[in-house]
Amino acid sequence: MSSLISAVSWVRRGVAAQNPAKYVLDDKELERVSALSRIQLEDARVELERAHEAAKSMGLGAEGEEADDAGEDGDEDDWVDEEGDSDAMDVDSEAKRNPDDLTEYNLDEYDNDVKTAAVGPFSNIKGLTYYRDNEEDPYITLKEDEADDEREELEVLPNDNLLVVAKTEDEISQLEIYVYDESQENLYVHHDLMLPNFPLCLEWLDFPPTAAGSSSDTPSTGFGNYIAVGTLDPEIEIWSVDVLESMYPASILGRPDETQAHIPTPLGTGKKKRKKTKHRAAATGHHVDAVLALSWNTAQRNLLASGSADRTVKLWDLTRDPSAEGGGAIRSFDVHKDKVQAVRWNARDPSVLLTGSYDRTVRTFDSRAPDAGVGAVVGSDVEAMRWDPWEEYGFYVSLENGLVLNFDVRTLPTNLTQPSPARFTLAAHDGPASALDVNPHIRGCLATGGNDKLVKVWNIQDEEDGGARAVSLVTSRDLGVGKVFATSFSPDDPLTLAAAGSKAKLQIWDVGANFGARKAFGAKLRAAGRELREREEGENKGRVVGVVSDDEESDGGEE
Repeated sequence: MSSLISAVSWVRRGVAAQNPAKYVLDDKELERVSALSRIQLEDARVELERAHEAAKSMGLGAEGEEADDAGEDGDEDDWVDEEGDSDAMDVDSEAKRNPDDLTEYNLDEYDNDVKTAAVGPFSNIKGLTYYRDNEEDPYITLKEDEADDEREELEVLPNDNLLVVAKTEDEISQLEIYVYDESQENLYVHHDLMLPNFPLCLEWLDFPPTAAGSSSDTPSTGFGNYIAVGTLDPEIEIWSVDVLESMYPASILGRPDETQAHIPTPLGTGKKKRKKTKHRAAATGHHVDAVLALSWNTAQRNLLASGSADRTVKLWDLTRDPSAEGGGAIRSFDVHKDKVQAVRWNARDPSVLLTGSYDRTVRTFDSRAPDAGVGAVVGSDVEAMRWDPWEEYGFYVSLENGLVLNFDVRTLPTNLTQPSPARFTLAAHDGPASALDVNPHIRGCLATGGNDKLVKVWNIQDEEDGGARAVSLVTSRDLGVGKVFATSFSPDDPLTLAAAGSKAKLQIWDVGANFGARKAFGAKLRAAGRELREREEGENKGRVVGVVSDDEESDGGEE
C-alpha cells in the first residue's frame, strides 16, 4: 500500500489541553482494557470458526476432494531416508537416564519460584508495576529536570491549532497530531496514535463518549478533545487527542457480539470458486462494512452520524455504554442503494441530515421522519458534501467527474425520477473532485481539491435583483501533496487552508498572502466585522507551511 493521507481535521485554538496527559495503566484502565480484550478474544474464536466454514462453502477449505495435498504424500511407512540409517539419529553415548529421577527439575525449590500469570494478550500487563512518580521507578532514568524539559516541549499553547491527520505509510496506519503555530509559521508532529486498520474519515468532537463498562445513567455534559475515526473495519473508534501514547481508544462504537461483519458471503452453491461476494446483510445495531463518513451534531452534542459501505446511515448516542445490551446504533436508515460516501448534519437545523452515495444520488431528510425526505440525481459518484453555513437550505456536492454542484433544498423533489437541476455548476477539476470545504468565516468562499493535484479557491457572488450567481476562480495551486484527498479551512483564521493527499504530506496554505484573494474577499470580511491581518507578500499565490523532511534538512532546503 502506498503512503498517503486520507483525511484531515482541525482543532480550534484553546480546546486542547495545555499539558497533555500520558496514558496511565492503573487498575481502572486495566479492568476496562481486559474486559475489551476478552470480547476481542471471543470474537476472534467465533470469527475463526465462521471463516473456516465460509472458506469451505466457497471451495477454499483444505478438506474433501479439493484438499491440495490429499493423497499425494502417501503413508509415512513408505518414507525413505536417502542418507541411510547410520546417520538418521545422533544417539547420546551416555547411559540412559532413569525416568524416575526428577532431581534436574529442582522440585524442592518449586514453592519459592514466582508464579506466572495466565496466558493472554493482557495477562501479564499487571506485572508492569506502576509507581506514584518517576523518582520511585528504578527503570525511569528521565528524572525531574529532564521531565520538566519534556513537559515544556509537549506543551500546547492557547494560540496553537492542532490538526489530526489520518496517515498510512508502509502499510502502517496512524493518527498524527500536528501543532500549527501561525504566528511563527511552524508546523510539527506533536504525537501519534496507532490504528488497527486503514483510516477513511475523521470527525472532531468535544463530547466525552461513555467508555465501555461504565455507567451511562447520568449523561455527560462535559467537554473534551476527541477524534472519531472510520476505517475499513465496521467499527468507529473514538480517541482522546489530549492523551499521549494511548494503547486503546476511549470508546468503540458498533462492535457486534457476533462477528459476521468480518466473514465473506459466498455466491451460489459453493461448488464453483468466485472472487465476487454478495453484499453483507445489513444490521440495525451496527455496521457490517467499512465506515466511509462521519458527522458530529454540534447542537445535539451526543449524536454522531455515520455512513458505510453497507449502504446504511446510522445514528449513535455517545452517552450509551457501547458494550452493554442495546448499546448499538439508535437509528438505522436505508435511504441509498449503494455505498454511503458522505453524511453531514445541518448546523442551522440540527435534526436534518444530508447524505450522498455511489448510487449517484443525494438525499436530505429529517432524522425523525426519514420517509419524508427529498433528493437529487447528480449523475456521478458523490465524493464530498458540505452545507452552506450561510444558507440553511443550500449545500454543495463534489463528484467523481470533477463537477461541483450547488442545490437548494426547497426546490428538490421527493421523487428521484423527476429532474432536479442544480442552482449552478462548477467544472472544478480534471478528474475526481475528491475534496471540498466551505469557508465558515467568508460568505461565498469555497475550496476544492482533486486528482489533478490542484487546490482551488472560488468566489461566489450573489447577483442583485435575483439574478444568476457569479462564480469566479480566485487562485489555484499545486501544493505538492499529490492527488488531493482533503482540504479544510482553519476554524480560526479566515484564509488559512490545510491540504493533504497521496504523497502523505500535510501543507498549510496561507491564501491571504495572495493579492487576488485579499482583493476578492477583503470587502466580505469587513462586512462580517473582520479584517485581514497584515501579511508579507511572498510568492504571488501565497505562502505554504509544511513539515521539513530529513532530506530537506540535510540539504539545507526550506519549504
